Amino acid sequence: MSDVAGYGEFDGRWAANARLAWDTLAMRPTRGLCVGGFGINDMQWSHLEDFSGNPRGSYEREPARVYREFQLAAGVCFIDQWIPENPLSMRGQEQGYDDSTRLGATTGGGTVVRDGIAIESPEAVVQHLEQVVFPRLTQEKGALAARADEEVRRRIEREVAVQRLFGMDLLKGPYEGFQGKPCLLYSFYGYANYFMAYALYPEVIERSFRLQADRAEVENRIAARAIVEGGLPRMVRLDHDMADSRGTLVDIRTLDALWFPHFARAIRPLLEAGVRLIWHCDGNLMAMVPRLIECGIGGFQGFQYEDGMDYERICRMTTRDGDGLFIIGGVSVTRTLPYGTPAAVRREIDWLVEKGPPVGLMLGCSSSIAPGVPRENIEAMIEGFRHYRERGRG
Repeated sequence: MSDVAGYGEFDGRWAANARLAWDTLAMRPTRGLCVGGFGINDMQWSHLEDFSGNPRGSYEREPARVYREFQLAAGVCFIDQWIPENPLSMRGQEQGYDDSTRLGATTGGGTVVRDGIAIESPEAVVQHLEQVVFPRLTQEKGALAARADEEVRRRIEREVAVQRLFGMDLLKGPYEGFQGKPCLLYSFYGYANYFMAYALYPEVIERSFRLQADRAEVENRIAARAIVEGGLPRMVRLDHDMADSRGTLVDIRTLDALWFPHFARAIRPLLEAGVRLIWHCDGNLMAMVPRLIECGIGGFQGFQYEDGMDYERICRMTTRDGDGLFIIGGVSVTRTLPYGTPAAVRREIDWLVEKGPPVGLMLGCSSSIAPGVPRENIEAMIEGFRHYRERGRG
C-alpha cells in the first residue's frame, strides 16, 4: 500500500468544472455537460495565444503555461493526456510540418535500423523480434514486478504534480503509464515489412502479442494499484491506431485469433480494480467495436464519422454487463473544423449531444486540431461547449 497522499490532498477544494468532470466520470446525471478527453489540442500557436489572452510568440517561449491557460479559457474540465509541448512539432504558427521535419519509420524516413539490424525485409522483423524484443519484454516484465511499489508511488506522484499545475478547476486523469496492451508494431518497423511479417509469420506475431501482454499484465496491476491507492479518476483511455478509413489494418479474423485473447488478458487487472476503459477510435473501427466491448471496454472516444464510424449506433450500445457506454463525442477535426462553417460546427455539437448517451457524455474534439483551421470555427466550438457546459441539454 502506497503511503503517498495522492488526490486526497485536493479533497474539498475542487472547483465547479472539476466537480462536473468527477460526476461525469462516475456516470452520475449532471446539469451541464463536461468538456474533456485529452483537452483541446489545437496545434496552431496563434490560436493558443489568442484565446488564452497571451501575446504572439508566448507559446514558443512558455509552452506549458500558455497551453494550460488555453485549456482553462476554453472551459476544458478534464484532461488525461497532458501534452503541452506537442504543438511545438509544428514548425511555426501556421504552416504545420515542413521540409525540416524529421521523418521516421512510417513517414518515409528511409531504411529503419533497430539495434544494428536493418529492417529491409519481413525476415529482418522476425530476426529483431526474436533476438532483441522478446528477451527485452521478458526482462522488463521481471524488472517491473520487482519494483512494483516504487512504480506505484512514481505514477501517483506524477499525476499529483500535474494536478497541482492544473489547479482545482481542471481534473487530470491517468494516461501515460496506465495502459499496457499488446500493439501492432508498424510504427517501430515500418508498415510494409511489419505487415508482411504479420502475414507470413503469424506464429511469431502471436508470440509478440503474448509477450507484450505478459508485460502489460504486470504494468496494469501497477496502474490499478496507483489509481485505487492514489484516489485517481477511475477511467483510462486506451490509445492505439488499428484501422484506417477502409477498416482494420489487418483482417479482423486474424485479430480474433492472434490479438484479442491477449488484449483481454492484459487489461483484466484494470477491470478487476473497477477502472473503466475507453478506446480511442481512429479510422473505421466498427468491426472491432463489439469485440472490444466483449473484452471489457466501457466506452469510446474520437470518431471519424466520414470513415463509417456510426456514432448514433455506438451510443445506443451497452457494456458487456448491460450498462451504458461512456462516450467522448468529438467535433470532427478532419471534416467539420477545417472545412465547415461556424454554423456547421454548432450543428455537429448539437448532434453529438442529441444522439449521445443520457449520462457519461463528454464533449471534445475527435483528435488533434492541425494548423489552418479557421479561427471562427474554433471560436464557435468553444462557444458551443460553453453553452452545453453551463446550460446542459435543456
